[in-house]
Amino acid sequence: MNKFNPGAYLSGLNIDVIHFGLEAIGELLTRFDNPQSSYPTLLIGGTNGKGSTSAMAAAILVQAGYRVGLYTSPHLRDVRERIVINSKKIPPQKFSRILSEIKYQAALPLTYFEALTAAALIYFAREQVDIAVMEVGLGGRLDATNVCRPLVSVITNIGLEHTAYLGNTLTAIAGEKAGIIKPAGICITGAAQKKVVQTIAAVCREKKAALYRFGTDFRMTKRANGLADYRGIGRQLKGLEISLPGGHQAGNAALALASLEIVSRSGFVVDDGSIRAGLKNTRWEARMEMLCAGPLFLLDGAHNPSGMSVLRRALQKDFSWGRLILIFAALADKDYRRMLQIIAPLAARIILPPLKTVRAVPPKQMASAVKDLGYRSTVTKSVDQAIRRALDTADPGDMICAAGSLYLAGEVKQAFHQIRSCGKA
Repeated sequence: MNKFNPGAYLSGLNIDVIHFGLEAIGELLTRFDNPQSSYPTLLIGGTNGKGSTSAMAAAILVQAGYRVGLYTSPHLRDVRERIVINSKKIPPQKFSRILSEIKYQAALPLTYFEALTAAALIYFAREQVDIAVMEVGLGGRLDATNVCRPLVSVITNIGLEHTAYLGNTLTAIAGEKAGIIKPAGICITGAAQKKVVQTIAAVCREKKAALYRFGTDFRMTKRANGLADYRGIGRQLKGLEISLPGGHQAGNAALALASLEIVSRSGFVVDDGSIRAGLKNTRWEARMEMLCAGPLFLLDGAHNPSGMSVLRRALQKDFSWGRLILIFAALADKDYRRMLQIIAPLAARIILPPLKTVRAVPPKQMASAVKDLGYRSTVTKSVDQAIRRALDTADPGDMICAAGSLYLAGEVKQAFHQIRSCGKA
């Protein structure tokens, strides 16, 4: 009998296939006695910031002494990064065993994301987590994670993304993402656009769910010294240190703290010290991650126009640099032209590498888009070559920034440790 190969199994499911609907994963999970019902969850969706918010919420709960499952996507280097308990990836043997069971139990075809979501839910149940923080993949209403019955549903924000699947207006996208709100449930949101808020509020009224809004029901105020003060639904904390760089992370931290205020009503007590330690110690790769200094090399997973706008503001407000050298790549189903419009004006040099996925925009096509905007670019044969060329070009006071896709972020992380010409931060 051939030994089960989890990598081959997942590759056969095709990572690029997207399926909307809960039938396949729902049917599969019934064969495993619905593991998602054996522990409470936080379900965190939105356009940007959902991964950072999930990471902060999980870190605080771990500091408070709970056994916490964390499910996120995509991964950067190792698929097991997606399934974590108290900061430790699912062990290879358990990962393989669960995927093998899924393969032979599934009655309906599964996508890559559905198989991994099921694996996470099963693993968390078998390891008897106290609570799981689940990041929504795509949309919300028909996303595989929506089989959960969360204590609170978080919608970080809404921007135009995946319009072929979610709709081509903010209202339509908000309606899809609001699908994670449960009857008589609780929703927390950082969304600010009037039509988006109206859509989310309408869903809450229809489902008789409570709604708490950032800036209205809770807020985070940044101080000049870099610390922040939280005024929450029923709690106040001053002088918080948020480890994740970028001013926008204060809003994500507020969403995490508000969600934990709601979770505390179900017995998950989180003391002030755990909040302070959790926020201070949260680590989240490829979110304005500084890989080295002299020159400063910043890696960010911004992969849509709203995310790129956040990155641009952070580059202008939170960092100082002489010249900006941009390494840029994106997937074809993203609005890469708009992303370039936002970020290219800051760059003294733009370097365009290929990505190891058929979904990526070919560098020559990207170069044409850059030229149409009135800028020049350099095409490289690999991400590794792009990194080396950027480092060779940069002066100590310059900044190198790689952004445009989490696929790019993953390839940069894989290649970077082999490059020694840069001083570590």
